[in-house]
Amino acid sequence: QVQLVESGGGLVQPGGSLRLSCAASGSTFRFNTMGWYRQPPGKQREFVAIIRSGISTSYADSVKGRFTISRDSTKDTVYLQMNSLRPEDAAVYFCYALSITFGAYWGQGTQVTVSS
Repeated sequence: QVQLVESGGGLVQPGGSLRLSCAASGSTFRFNTMGWYRQPPGKQREFVAIIRSGISTSYADSVKGRFTISRDSTKDTVYLQMNSLRPEDAAVYFCYALSITFGAYWGQGTQVTVSS
């Protein structure tokens, strides 16, 4: 059974940094794309960043220049380095992984709170 397990969320002051990690386990196949979405309180889930084939990256405009996505393909682990955090970045962050053959998978989410 495929599982995506996020870690690294928590409470941080505005301007601070956090690094989220997501480790995939239980798969016998590789994920073509991995990434992050988030769901702010009372809002719908929204795209944050993805990395394709471990190389090509895309970011939401709201996080460009502040967040960096990376991947350790040997471990099927994806990271999200978040710098210069703002109160509007507060959300539950979900890991996402896509296999062209087997479909999409989601993690259970990790809470990020940005507050002084």
